[in-house]
Amino acid sequence: MPLVDPLPGDASAEVAELAKFFNETLGFPPNSVLTMQRRPEIAKAFINLNKAVMTNEARVTSEQKRLIGYVASLTAGCRYCQAHTALAAQRYGASNVRVAEVWNYERSDLFTPAEKAALAFAQAASSVPNAVDDAIARDLKAHWSDDEIVEILGVVALFGYLNRWNDSMATTLEPGAEAAGRAHLRDAGWTKGKHT
Repeated sequence: MPLVDPLPGDASAEVAELAKFFNETLGFPPNSVLTMQRRPEIAKAFINLNKAVMTNEARVTSEQKRLIGYVASLTAGCRYCQAHTALAAQRYGASNVRVAEVWNYERSDLFTPAEKAALAFAQAASSVPNAVDDAIARDLKAHWSDDEIVEILGVVALFGYLNRWNDSMATTLEPGAEAAGRAHLRDAGWTKGKHT
């Protein structure tokens, strides 16, 4: 049961308009945003940050950003965000096998050296305490420009906020995200946990 119930999608006209962004990324407005709209300024700021971070400005693709968000959420333990990022990664072109193999990115041939560096960075940056060291930073800089590194860390930081929000709120997982979690993450032990 969530700590605070989400409001209906039309509770704030301004938030509802901005939340149309999620119809592309997920196919529905997430319950996290519907809960944030109890304070519309928080919801609007979050949606605008999400759009700024997740919109492509460089070589980091929409699919890669969702897989980076997935690894960050896996590291943080947020099952809600794991399901959302798996669903969104597929909506942006990730194959079933690539989503399943992101658990094994270090040894998988499905990820390029640049992607492996970004995913290792996401994992280290999402760890508590932070585990980004000189070797991870060097590998990241060998494959990505400074602007792209800012984008990658923007994704990690965005999901850091979402991981704390959704795990603390025990945000109810939407049916579409739950189906994606069951379909793509079950073999790695995923369950919806407290997000009922």
